[in-house]
Amino acid sequence: MRTIDLNCDMGEGFGAWTVGDDAAMLDLVSSANIACGFHAGDPVVMRRTLEMAKAKGVSVGAHPSFADLYGFGRRRISGERPEDLEAQLIYQIVALCGMAEVVGHRMTHVKTHGALGNMAAVDADLAAVCVRAVAAVDPGLVYVSLPYSETYTAAEKAGLRVACEIYADRTYTDRGELTPRSQPGAVIHDPRQSLDQVLEMVVSGHIPTTGGQKLPVEAATLCVHGDTPGAVGMARALKTALEGEGVGIAPFARA
Repeated sequence: MRTIDLNCDMGEGFGAWTVGDDAAMLDLVSSANIACGFHAGDPVVMRRTLEMAKAKGVSVGAHPSFADLYGFGRRRISGERPEDLEAQLIYQIVALCGMAEVVGHRMTHVKTHGALGNMAAVDADLAAVCVRAVAAVDPGLVYVSLPYSETYTAAEKAGLRVACEIYADRTYTDRGELTPRSQPGAVIHDPRQSLDQVLEMVVSGHIPTTGGQKLPVEAATLCVHGDTPGAVGMARALKTALEGEGVGIAPFARA
């Protein structure tokens, strides 16, 4: 059976604050990208999320970001020295990796968060910093990346295994980039629209763009944002629809 990974960003609460329904989402996804404390998450949340993922057989990865708790990692930050940003990313990845070892559930991948991921996708120098950080921690980790991006190119060049990621709840520009959240229609809230887009990308192998183009894609993993309204229902519908098309849900990497 053909398979695709279904992933979700989670562990994005902090202290007394909860974001998303991680427990419900872990019943549906095959991989979880866990916040490492710089945009969300804290040691307690990280450990709890890892324990839940282990109990449900879900693969786990680090979800590092700019140091931006106030902006949830969605603010564009420039001016960081490359070596400083690289150290920050290593710090986050190692933190989750260590916590995962304690829990007994080895980490399999890394996916950068928010503004960092979006900026690195179009900036070769920033992409190189992100890739160096991952390789420095463990060159066996899978780098999760958007297609048609500088990060995909940099990770492949560095010899890392790359998992091409597509989104169920985001639209795409004609360049294959995610439509900026500042633009209308960037986030898909209609389950039918999301489902149609996913089936076209996974089954037909094309990304539909806002300009009417169809860009070829070989997706390894499909992301549903846990903080999107109705995320659990959307994930459940997507899983059911994919399985109905003969596509199973399975992680792209196992611990």
